[in-house]
Amino acid sequence: MITTLELAARHGADVIALRRALHQVPEYDLELPKTQALILEALEGLDLEITLGKELSSVTAVLRGGAGPGPVVLLRGDMDALPVTERVDVPFASTHPGLMHACGHDLHVAGLVGAVKILHDLRDQLAGDVVFMFQPGEETSGGAPIMIREGLLDVAGRRVDSAYCLHVQSAGDPLGVWSSKAGPLMAAADQLHVRVVGEGAHGSEPFNGKDPIPVLCEIVVALQTMVTRQFDVFDPVVLTVGRIAGGTKENIIPDDAFFDATVRTFSAESQARIQESSVRLIEHLAAAHGLTAEVEYRVGYPVTVNDEQEYLFARETITDLFGPTRFRERAHAECGAEDMSYVLNEVPGAYVNLSACPSPDHHRAADNHSPLANFDDSILPDASALLAELALRRLTRG
Repeated sequence: MITTLELAARHGADVIALRRALHQVPEYDLELPKTQALILEALEGLDLEITLGKELSSVTAVLRGGAGPGPVVLLRGDMDALPVTERVDVPFASTHPGLMHACGHDLHVAGLVGAVKILHDLRDQLAGDVVFMFQPGEETSGGAPIMIREGLLDVAGRRVDSAYCLHVQSAGDPLGVWSSKAGPLMAAADQLHVRVVGEGAHGSEPFNGKDPIPVLCEIVVALQTMVTRQFDVFDPVVLTVGRIAGGTKENIIPDDAFFDATVRTFSAESQARIQESSVRLIEHLAAAHGLTAEVEYRVGYPVTVNDEQEYLFARETITDLFGPTRFRERAHAECGAEDMSYVLNEVPGAYVNLSACPSPDHHRAADNHSPLANFDDSILPDASALLAELALRRLTRG
């Protein structure tokens, strides 16, 4: 019987060629017409039920197994690029100025297409159905919840039972090493937008106004103190103020001042507490100085959580296919965020990482989102094989 690894090698050249075509036409956010067209071209002629998104340029494909009906497995690949100007010298560099596949989503798409082709070859053995999720907007608006709203999880006519995806890295581990962990894997990501409202005056006479700038600075420091004093270090919270703005000239006290922050948490409890605590602190501290604060707290992506049993299943599948030296268990969760979290909140599943770092010095290589991020697409057959093998084994397990 032919294996997923053998089929992955058979389709490898086409998958790598697709990745390089995708890399040249990076697109941003939810509308990715060229990317969508390349996916549809790659899937042409296969026995699939294809649905296109209404609110975004997603592609959902259902492969019916010949040995079913049985469970439904979802495999996901995100499609969108970043507003980064590429500085990697490759013959297939971005032709779209100011845009780059700096997070490796071109590899995700190509790897998922490879999994489609492998499973299509094995469709008579599939004891259930497979949903392939090609998703825009991971870096921006959150394409996953839109696809869920449009019926992704029930598109096969039965609810998805398990979901799997992978993410490539351009640094951090040697080429070809997989990594993941059970439980929380990535953080929830919220946004905090604050306007401190005072009263303008001449800089030489601050007592005639209400200066928002020192109050804003005090709030920023107090937020950092609050995080360290009110939250358990083993359920961490990261609050980073990334933007401060206020004033027009050194001798003018402005009417208002602003700051924006990102807030990262690893549990729903901490996410809810930091929202309440930060808003209360900001409003009350401004009031203590006789000023007011307008606070907008935007809840973003939830925590990405690997189901323990699905994680163990994915780890076992990786070590069976590639050997134990190709897997590293992560000690800690990452502070990055992912909208695959919405899918994993609905169905159990596993999210794994794969190093595509071409440099032998993987600790110093440019990381994802850098204009110098470089990905070795020779790992694509492995990516396709793992996704296909996860679906095949999960359907066989029932």
